[in-house]
Amino acid sequence: MARRKARVEFEDDLGRSVVYHRQPDGSLVSPRAQVDETATLATGAYVEEGAKVGARARVGVGSWVDVDAVLGHDVVIGRNVHVGPRTTLGPRTRIEDGSRLGADVTVEPGVRIRPDSLVPDGAVVRRDGRGPWGIAA
Repeated sequence: MARRKARVEFEDDLGRSVVYHRQPDGSLVSPRAQVDETATLATGAYVEEGAKVGARARVGVGSWVDVDAVLGHDVVIGRNVHVGPRTTLGPRTRIEDGSRLGADVTVEPGVRIRPDSLVPDGAVVRRDGRGPWGIAA
């Protein structure tokens, strides 16, 4: 029997009510987010309001796609990654496990961000990033 989307509601740090839809795969998606039907979200992944997840994109376990972030087609997000607010990932981008991308980051098409990398706010990443625990910008 197929599971239906369930409504999950809680209070954020500012006391506002936040609503998500729990997907059959165990991820949580804001009703104000756009997720392509061919995208794959792992258990524990969050997609915030205003975010757009493109065709065939994959978001790993425990990863967080923040407010107004845009993931192009065929993007691969590893486990426990944070894609910051208003960040844009070009097509075929790969963000590996444990990486943190700040707000307003742009990652150009086909770029690979290595595991545990940090990308500061406002950075433009044009080539493969460093890691582990390096700054990729």
